Amino acid sequence: MISFSTCWNSGRHTTGDEMLREIKDLGFDRVELGHGIRISLMPGIQKMFDAGEVQFSSLHNFCPLPVEIMQASPDCYKFSAAYSKERERAIKQTFQTIDFAERLGAPFVVLHCGEIEMNPITDELIVLAKRGEIFSRKYVRMKLKAVQTREAAAPPYLERVKDSLRQIAEYAAKKNIRLGVEGRRGYEEIPSERELPSLLDELNSPQVGYWHDMGHIQIKENLGFLNHEEWLGEIGPRAFGCHMQDCIWPAQDHQPPFTGMVDLEKLVPLLPPNCLFVWEMSPRKTPEEIRRSVALWKERFGE
Repeated sequence: MISFSTCWNSGRHTTGDEMLREIKDLGFDRVELGHGIRISLMPGIQKMFDAGEVQFSSLHNFCPLPVEIMQASPDCYKFSAAYSKERERAIKQTFQTIDFAERLGAPFVVLHCGEIEMNPITDELIVLAKRGEIFSRKYVRMKLKAVQTREAAAPPYLERVKDSLRQIAEYAAKKNIRLGVEGRRGYEEIPSERELPSLLDELNSPQVGYWHDMGHIQIKENLGFLNHEEWLGEIGPRAFGCHMQDCIWPAQDHQPPFTGMVDLEKLVPLLPPNCLFVWEMSPRKTPEEIRRSVALWKERFGE
């Protein structure tokens, strides 16, 4: 099953119905409401839904945006934050996303969980990779130091995330909404691939699963943090959905599938047969590029 994220066009529309019609014109029947949905777009979104003109597959937290946040910002409040007021705000806003998902008949909410407070090493490694210095002595030293720093600092952040997710999962269960913990681009973000299986085991909730991101995980492979195929072979059965995007080496993601280096023929079969695939495209991608990508997908994988 395929869907399309409003991250492609929410920033350039002032009404929700115009935004959704542009996506329908691409040939998509299902839509994920991304993390850039402003309150002003909601009346048009509701109108399209009430008229039966659109189905919603999923919502990306926070959706709609908190009123005090002016642009797409899924990490504006973090479950990992040391400051309890921020965590409470993050949980409250997530409850609102779940309420909105229930109202619109969307079965999934996609979550970011926060980060470890440390030097954001990912972007520094990308700069070195672009210079041709990947796996140089400098690169390896920086990466090893980052791993040591993260492993030492992580426990209290992870505990705060688990506590937040327990509350959210309990709320989501009452609404029959499932939560996808997204695989993140940055090594400093939570959870890492080493942490995720045990996080899901500890939560032990049918409401909580994994949300794969083809571009993010390819970037981590490109930077030497993991093997994309091995990781998906391990975690794939626990995935609810997947943000479908390609990646141009080393870290240019949100590309239309089949235009970059992600080996979809090898990776897609590692996800469950009922997995939801959501096209998450850069706003710079043209309708023609997206339509070509979808046509290739249907040729190779069906609907």
